[in-house]
Formats: sequence, C-alpha cells, structure tokens
Amino acid sequence: MEHLERRRVTVRGVVQGVGFRPYVYTRATGLGLAGHVTNTPEGVVAEVEGSAAAVSEFCERLAADAPPLAVVDAVDHRPVPLAGGAGFTIIASRSGGPARTLVSPDVATCADCLAELADPADRRHRHPFITCTHCGPRFTIVTGLPYDRAHTTMDRFPMCADCAREYADPADRRFHAQPVACPACGPRLRLLTGRPPGGETPDPVAGARALLAAGAVLAVKGLGGYHLACDATLPGAVAELRRRKDRGDKPFALMARDLADVEALAHLGPEERELLTGGVRPIVLLRRRPDGAPLPGVAPGSPDLGVMLPYTPLHHLLLGLDGDPRGPRLLVMTSGNLSGEPIVTDDAEALERLSGLADAWLTHDRPIHVPCDDSVVRVCDGEPLVLRRSRGYAPLPLTLPLPVPATLAVGGDLKNAFCLGEGRRAWLSAHTGDMDDLATRYAFERAERQLESLTGVTPALLAADGHPGYRSGRWAREQAGDRPLVPVQHHHAHVASALAEHGLDGSRRVIGVAFDGTGYGDDGAVWGGEVLLADYAGYTRFAHLAYVPLPGGDAAVRRPYRMALAHLWAAGLDRAPDLPCTAACPPTELRVLETQLERGLNCVPTSSMGRLFDAVSSLAGVCQHAGYEAQAAIELEGAACGAPAAGPGYAFAVRVPGAGAAGPVIADPAPVLAAVAADVRAGAGRPVIAARFHAGVADLVGTLCGLARDRHGPDTVALTGGVFANTLLSSACARLLRERGFTVLRHRTVPPGDGGLALGQLMVAAAGHVTEHPQRGEAHVPGGTRQSA
Repeated sequence: MEHLERRRVTVRGVVQGVGFRPYVYTRATGLGLAGHVTNTPEGVVAEVEGSAAAVSEFCERLAADAPPLAVVDAVDHRPVPLAGGAGFTIIASRSGGPARTLVSPDVATCADCLAELADPADRRHRHPFITCTHCGPRFTIVTGLPYDRAHTTMDRFPMCADCAREYADPADRRFHAQPVACPACGPRLRLLTGRPPGGETPDPVAGARALLAAGAVLAVKGLGGYHLACDATLPGAVAELRRRKDRGDKPFALMARDLADVEALAHLGPEERELLTGGVRPIVLLRRRPDGAPLPGVAPGSPDLGVMLPYTPLHHLLLGLDGDPRGPRLLVMTSGNLSGEPIVTDDAEALERLSGLADAWLTHDRPIHVPCDDSVVRVCDGEPLVLRRSRGYAPLPLTLPLPVPATLAVGGDLKNAFCLGEGRRAWLSAHTGDMDDLATRYAFERAERQLESLTGVTPALLAADGHPGYRSGRWAREQAGDRPLVPVQHHHAHVASALAEHGLDGSRRVIGVAFDGTGYGDDGAVWGGEVLLADYAGYTRFAHLAYVPLPGGDAAVRRPYRMALAHLWAAGLDRAPDLPCTAACPPTELRVLETQLERGLNCVPTSSMGRLFDAVSSLAGVCQHAGYEAQAAIELEGAACGAPAAGPGYAFAVRVPGAGAAGPVIADPAPVLAAVAADVRAGAGRPVIAARFHAGVADLVGTLCGLARDRHGPDTVALTGGVFANTLLSSACARLLRERGFTVLRHRTVPPGDGGLALGQLMVAAAGHVTEHPQRGEAHVPGGTRQSA
C-alpha cells in the first residue's frame, strides 16, 4: 500500500503579487496532490497531501522553479496529520498576526501584455491598465497584507464576468492577478483640459498626443505619482516647463519610445540595454553622443542624458503603437511637483498643485497609495550603480550581515530615504526627497507608517544623523519617546552602508574613503573629504582635506566662485581679475567676501571634497553658478571626459604627523589650486584641467590608503559618499587601488550618496544594542549607548 503524507509548507520572501499561489496550485495538481494554498501575513502557506514521493518532489523544487518575479527567502515544511479529501484549492487569505511577508515592487509591462495591447482582436486592445501576474502595479497600490485585491486600491473595481473567469482559471496568465481589469470593469482614463480643468476629451490618449505635439505640458498620472511631460524635441516646450517648474539648469529625464531612439542620442553598452529593457525600467544615465541631437534645454551642461523606456501601458500608448498617427517619440518626463516638493499622487491635489505647471491632466481613477519616484541608475565599470533607489527596487529588503534589533534609521535631510530593520533584513524606503518643507515631512511620515505596516517592524531603537539642525533628526527626537535615539556621524554612516551592502560583519576595520559635499563633523566643522578607519562600532579619523573657510554657507554652494576664492585665499594665492572665478564675482561682493574671509565672519571650516570640486570647476571656468546639487562637479566630470592625454594629475601636499604626534594626516589642496591657476593662465583648456584634477584626486586616494595600510594594517577600502557617483573618479580610484593590492568595495545596489545613509545609520546604531531574541533568533534592544572610536 502506498505511503501517504501531508505537509504544511511555509514560503517566505517576495511571494505575494508575483503569481506564487497559482504556481503552487499548478505544481500540486501536476503531481496529483490534494490540499490548499493561501496568503498569510507571514508568506504563502500550503498544505499538500499525497504519496510521500510526490510530496517530497513538491517541496524539493518549490524555490528553484518559482515564478520569475518571486524572491524566495526560505521554505519551511513539517508533517501534519492526514486530512483526506481530493483536489487542490486556493483558499481565502488569512489576516492577523505580524506581517512577515514581502511585497513586490512595481514591474514594467510584460511582452505578453504589450502584444495584447497592440492586437485589435484582443478584448484589452489599447486598454491603458492591462496587466497580468507577471507585470504591473504592486507596491504602489498595496494598502495592507496579505496581498489580495481587497488590500489594494483595485478593491473599488469589481471584476466583470470575463475578468473573474480569467482570475479563477489556473491555466490563465491572470490567475489570481490582483490588479486584473479590462475596459468593461477597470479604471477609466480621462484627459482634463481648461482652466479650471473640467472639459473631457472623447479619446484621452489621442487628445494628449495632439497636445504634446503642439507644445503643451501635460500632467500624466503614473504608477507612483504624476509626471510632467512635454515633447523633448520642441525647445519652446522644454523651456516653458523649465520656467514653470523653476528648475534652473537641472537636467530633465527623458522617456523614449524604443531603443533605436535612445541609440541616436547616447552610447549604449549591453549593461545599459539590459537596464533600459528589464522589468525595473529605471532612468539610466547615459553618456551623450557628440553627434546626437542637441535637445536644447533638456540637460544643459551635463555630459549625460537620463533616459528610460515606457514601463506602463499608458506610456506605450502615449508614445504611439505601431501604425498610430505620427506623434512625439521622445518626451521629457519629470516628477510632477514644484522643485523641492514631494511628487504629487492625489488626483485633487494634482489639479491644485500642478495648476500652474500643466496645461492638461491625463489622469485616471485608480488611486496611488504609496508615492514612488523613478529610480536612477548608471553603469560604472560594467556594473549598475544605483543613484536613487525607488520604483522597481522598493520595497525589496536587503540582507544584513548581522542581526539587528527593530530599528528605524531616519537618514539625512538631502535625498532622504529612511530604513527599517529587524533581524537580518533591512528595508530602505523609496526616495522621499529633501526634508526642507512641510509637504516632504508629511510624505516622510506617511511612508514610514506604511512601511512599518508592510514589514511588521515596530522600532524599539532610532538612529539619526549627528547634525543638530537636521529636520530628520528633529523628527526622530520628537518621535523617540522612551526609545533610545542614537546619533550617527555622517561619514561613519556612509562607510557602514558600504560595509553592510557588501555583507561585511564589521569584525575587521576597513579604510573608508568618504567624499561628499556636507556632513557634520565631531568638531563642529563641515566634513566631506574623509579617510576613516572604521567598523560598525566606531571609527578613527585617519586623514582629511585641509580645512578652508566656507564663506556664507549655502551661498558658497550656489555660487562656486565663492568657494574657489576661499580656496585661493586659504592657499595664500592671488585672486587676480584674470582668473575666471574672480571675473565671475561682482566687485561689491568680492570686497565683502575678502573682508569676510579675513575676519572669519560666517565662515565655518570645511574639509569637503565636494566643495573642492566646486572650487576647481569655477577656477577652470567650467561653472560659476550652481542651479542644482553638484552641478559644478557634474560639469567638471563632463569636461574631463572630453580631454585628450592630459598629463599627470595635480599633486596634493600630504602632511603626516611626526613620530609620536597625534592627529590625522592632512591633505592640503593648495598646490592643486596653484597648478590649476597656472594652467588656466597658460591656456591649457578646461578638459585638460578637469582631467588632471580627477587624476590628482585618484592619486591622493591611493596615497592616503597606502599610508593607512602601512600604519594600521587594513587592506580593504570602501569608496563611498556622493562624490563617488562620479564614475570617472570611481573607476580611476578603484583601478589604482587594485593595482596596489587593495580589496575595493563600491556601492552597487545602495546609493553612495545620502540616499544610502540610513542603512549605515541602522548598522552603527545596532552595533551596541544587539542581543539574541529568545524565540526568533532575532535581535532586540536592551538599552545602551553608542560606541565610539
């Protein structure tokens, strides 16, 4: 007689909203097993009964053969009593208990759905909301767990008989696809025109395409918020959008109809092609072709274009299907907001807040529950480098090298993203933005509550940047109550973020090269050109750039010529009128600035590498006014990319403390400034100066890391901070360090800038607060204080 067995199988990971229950159903029925499968807050739970051999086969290959969008963390199974019965069913989801499952990110429209979208014989022909088990909205429509239609913003759209039949058919691609709908029962697209908007167009897509072709600016509702769109080939439309949005010179992102349109504009390698056409569809930064279309006003002064391909059915329709009337093939697609504000998601709010920006609204009635901006990625040395981790990546968790207590790290004030962690998982939030207005703070609070509800993490420990004036830190102090709040030094957090991303447990210190624009230092100065000896528990400041005055704080950031003049003053060099930075400074401002520097008025000292990039950019005549963050540095990188053989890098003066003397190594940029000024006067040209400066910074990194290894032993270097979004510098530093025998850690999936800061804060805060949880083998907080170097 055949031996029968019944097992309860629990699958944890990204297993809801990715077709996992239909997959389990198909697998079980194919093996002749009885039982059922359901969604629960902790994952997918199945019970299977049948021959021992069939049950064993079911369990053994369950993870290996999982659907393409699934990420299986664990499969646990145990025997349970036989129940008898025949057939296998998908039963109603179970609610209650802490959330332990993971929600899938939103996924770009799949090839099968695109084929149906373009097929006149298909009942979803030109349906703007076509989706299936393998694609479409997920994270942005989830209102709770387990992931069922009732816990999404699709719950207001009852399925018609045809959709319900597909939803219930195990052989159908839409079997238990929660966002499934069709023109008869799904969301409705509308084009609103007029001021105030009220008139509707019979064919919203055709009307929108006509408006775009005529030079209008449209507010287009996407997956995670509204975009503002215009035809990128119409300079007048681009200029008007830039003016309305108060965008300065900050580059716009582009959406191209297909790869051929992108190839005409920028260089594409295999890695860039894969990013553009994959399921995430981020904005990919691509190096411009010298012979490509100029696209006036799209990305002035930038060496790169940020490009993405359509990722929703509506995008495909807006850019035109094969056979459609001629229309725009290349759109500006920028976040639907005023500069500095969070992306707009609410329809009524879009009509109000975007009324001065848009001429018409292409909108629909499927609510967006979770705001989610487009992700931004570039390729560095053949591998992706995520610069903004948002749509398509959030809310996928990161695996931690050590267990942590239930912790919330709130990140920084620029490019804010927060991080929740517990056990060996951490969840970086989607990009929130700059915490400098009330709307962003409200968006932060909503996102934090929502991520807590999805992850089941109830923070018992908080971490924040050590800057006493940061709004993120102030929010954490207000919310902490009786919970410990750990302040974490900015650059220590950057280094810890790199260690965590690479799975290092912190048992050995590394050399952390943390280069950025601004970070509050332990001495009250503005740090940013730091070499730390660090682990999670603490750090030593081994080396840094020599301090120079930061005259006027933000004024020096917005006007790089002020930073150049401050560096020349600190180096004891003349500020003669023949230098570009002096010529750019109005005479009255120059006189006040000289007095300010001499008297030290409102001149906090800074060791920032980002500000040194600004200074050299100005001194070389590349950029004198910065309309967006890092503009001067980005344009300096662009100039360097166009250089011929430039010669040796500029040399820094490295001052090493004498035998027995305390204090860090100092890297003085004064000789660099002198050499740049000499090259300017000799007519060397901006590309040559920019290239020599990049080479000089890479040489400095090699020198300082060599000194750190010789004196203290570490041979692993982490390159981190926003300056290392510069692929020219990152590549040069990594190459030089590897040639000298170092192991080099660089960010790939976590942003090197402040968007990745919260992960490092979490690891540092947890370092002194971890003990084993008696039930789950996870971590909890007994109390304690931050460990220091």
